[in-house]
Amino acid sequence: MESTSGIKLTNSYNRSKIHPHKFALYVSMASIIMMFAGLTSAFVVRRAAGNWLEFYMPQEFYISAAVIVVSSICLHLSIRSFKRGSEAGYRLFMILAMICGIAFVGLQYSGWLTLDAGGISVDGNPSGSFVYAISGLHAAHVVGGIAVLLVCALRAFTVPYKRTERRLIRLELSAIYWHFVDILWLYLLFFMIWQM
Repeated sequence: MESTSGIKLTNSYNRSKIHPHKFALYVSMASIIMMFAGLTSAFVVRRAAGNWLEFYMPQEFYISAAVIVVSSICLHLSIRSFKRGSEAGYRLFMILAMICGIAFVGLQYSGWLTLDAGGISVDGNPSGSFVYAISGLHAAHVVGGIAVLLVCALRAFTVPYKRTERRLIRLELSAIYWHFVDILWLYLLFFMIWQM
């Protein structure tokens, strides 16, 4: 049987509704959601307890949100190019997605420096500590995603181009996770702005 993208699918894949690797990724993402739900809940509870310093989020956090959205778009375009047989587009957009991911982490670090310069330190008021913890933990997950994108980029340039089911699944897994950390940052940033 052949998919709409022209890639042959095996009978074992057709029999199951979801690929086992995708299922494992979804379970992992559910645990990450629970962890951040716990952090944001603790944020709300601690804020209600008093001794809470209100401040504006650094401009870098907003810019990083735009950058990670662009990164997701580039990754989507890379996979679309892969499916359509455009090796050049596949490689170009993969590199751009990775560069934007690295820029995101750099902007997060710059935002932390801006906070610190403004008197909001990690070990100061609980409000600042929560912002560092939430954004730092998210950045750590993005670094993991960048490592995955690096592997994808290396494969794009070192492995001869061939559209296979296995390769497509790897790309889709990478994209699912990357889009997830993208959406997660948009939620976390909105949450912190709203709660401050």
